[in-house]
This record gives sequence, C-alpha cells and structure tokens, in this order.
Amino acid sequence: MRFLTLLYGVIVYVFFLAVFTYTIGFVANVPWLPKTIDSGADASRAFAIVVNLVLLSIFAVQHSVMARRGFKRWWTKIVPEPAERSTFVLAASLAILLMLWQWQPMPREVWSVDDRIAQLMLLSLSALGWITLLVATFLLNHFELFGLHQTWNHWRGRTFAAPEFRTPGLYRLVRHPIYLGFVLAFWATPRMSEGHLLFAIGTTGYILVGIWFEERDLIARFGETYRAYCRRVPMLVPFLGRRSERGQNDLKGQQT
Repeated sequence: MRFLTLLYGVIVYVFFLAVFTYTIGFVANVPWLPKTIDSGADASRAFAIVVNLVLLSIFAVQHSVMARRGFKRWWTKIVPEPAERSTFVLAASLAILLMLWQWQPMPREVWSVDDRIAQLMLLSLSALGWITLLVATFLLNHFELFGLHQTWNHWRGRTFAAPEFRTPGLYRLVRHPIYLGFVLAFWATPRMSEGHLLFAIGTTGYILVGIWFEERDLIARFGETYRAYCRRVPMLVPFLGRRSERGQNDLKGQQT
C-alpha cells in the first residue's frame, strides 16, 4: 500500500508537469501546439465569455475549497493523509486541463506592440514570471508543495512533520512570489487579445481572492508572527510599503 501511494504521487506529479508545461505554451500562443489561448474557431463573444468564465470558476472553486484547512480535515477521512496533497494537485491539474481543452478563443486584438525590442522585453518579462514562480516553489519545498514529499515519507515509514514558517530568498521581497510570477507571466505579452485579457483579469482576480483566504489560514496558524511579516513585506509588489525590522528571523509556511 505504501508503494502504491508513492506510485500515485509520482504519476500525479508527472501529470502536473505535463499540464504546467503545456499551459506555458498555451498562454504564449506557441504556434505548433494543437490548442492555444487564441487558436480555434471564433465563437460568438457572449458564448465565449460565458464558457470561459465558467472554466475559470471551476478552477477557482476547486483550488480554493480543497486548499482550506477545514476541507482537508474532512477530506483526509476519505483520502489517506499522505495522498491528500497529491489528490489536490491532481484535481487542480484536471481543472486546468479542462480549461485548456474547452477555452473559447476571443482573438480580437486589444493591444499590440510592434517594436522588436519592446516585444523581446515583454516576452522576457513573461519568462521571468514563469521562472520566478518555479524558483519560489523550490525556495520552500517544491516536492512537498506538489505531494511527492508526503508520499515519499509515507513509503519510508517516516512521520510527516508540519512545515515550519520561514521566508527564504524571494519571500523577503514579497509574501507571494508564486502568485507574482503568475501575474507577470499572464500579463506580459506583446499581443493582447480579448480572450487573453479575460484570462489575465480572471486569474488575477482569483489570485487576489485566494491570497485573502490563504492569509487568513496563515494568521490562524502562525498568529502574530505572520501579522508582523505582513506589516514588513508587501503582498505582491516588491518594496511597496516595506518596513524593516532588524534582529528578527522571518518564517514562511507551506503555501496552499
């Protein structure tokens, strides 16, 4: 049973990597992919807006509900605790895959940057966003965030310890570098279509709502330590309203 749990975690992680990699190409409109954010038949605008908002909502509800501590306490009565995180990652990956599959293109142009240097700068900024969010996951514990650490510990017969609260590297600049990376990746583009704009607005709105819920959980878990961290480090924009407090070690917990 322990080996099957580990195998489940590995399969889910590989599936997540495939979906995540495809998502980068989807947002960037990589031409050789079978489906991108602007490819496909142009449906009516009203139909496309409704379908795309429903798809964004499915992911938002799944991610928000399954990330809450109360849901986890109930869910682990059904799903073994070592596999809980992997199951969350699987559900999130399936929700993203559904969105990529059924996304309705709205290719009408909102803005376009023709200058070659400006195009390269925007594409570089988008790439920086993807790199930022990946680096941020490894600064915490990438494999714990995506469930492998839990299934590995279970296979080895080790007790899974609750994550400590720490702020390495980028977490000293912003409280949510993973979300900052997504915002940069989604908004920095030399050509913004109506569909891409809807996607960027919807995901950014979800990020802001998700941060509100996530920080409530972190305050409930870490109390004044996290409140002090919030006062000292900005949420998404580096150096915005940052306050310095010397002689105090920051801690950052597992992001959900």
